[in-house]
Amino acid sequence: MTPDLQSFALSVVVPDQVIRGTAVEVRPQIGGRDVVAEGFDEGPGEDPRYLLFADGPLHAHGSPREVRLAEATCTEGCCGALYVTIHRDGDQVVWGAWRNPDEDEVELPEFRFDAQQYQAEVERATLDRSWEWPARTVARLLEEELRQCTGWLERWECELGSVSAWLWEPDQINLFLFHPGRAAIKNDRPWLQFRMTLGISDDDPAAQADQLVEELTASDPRVAADVCGGSPEFARQLGYPWPQRHRM
Repeated sequence: MTPDLQSFALSVVVPDQVIRGTAVEVRPQIGGRDVVAEGFDEGPGEDPRYLLFADGPLHAHGSPREVRLAEATCTEGCCGALYVTIHRDGDQVVWGAWRNPDEDEVELPEFRFDAQQYQAEVERATLDRSWEWPARTVARLLEEELRQCTGWLERWECELGSVSAWLWEPDQINLFLFHPGRAAIKNDRPWLQFRMTLGISDDDPAAQADQLVEELTASDPRVAADVCGGSPEFARQLGYPWPQRHRM
């Protein structure tokens, strides 16, 4: 007997009430069911930046791919996360092998979808940016452009970490850099993380991103940034002051 096919939809949820730590979530709807809500109650769904991009993890292929759909607010290592394995099976897409590292079993069944409908919905959700606020759009466009400017960062021995926009800081974005790069962390060599805060207006996001690229690539980005990660000893070895923490 052919398994019943389910409808598949993706929505991006931007909370109306914003406090520090509030998350933007991708919420899959399967046959009208919010499967993240059913299978996991320890934290929000994943941010769109981790799920909705060209050839992102929700795209189905012949080889199974495990995808994290949600993580505990206190981190996966503390209270778990929700994973699903996605693969293409002929003219169908299968979601199954649900897993939570913090639980023995996730009580969600295997779901099957029409592959064309599924793929069309993933592509639609990936292209739909109507939920973004100006700073989020600038952050996305700026990161896309900066990842093409590898020579700029190589010149200053830096690696781009991310460009983030948070709901509780609607008028700014945060750019994170690693010096000399993430490889130093793995190789147990001195490293630092830098954070640069950039103000954003309601002007055209694409124009703002272009202007920021021009300004940022004109000089050493570390001069305008603050050390926010690493260690005091690494800062000493690399020649940077370690930030003073204010005690309450």
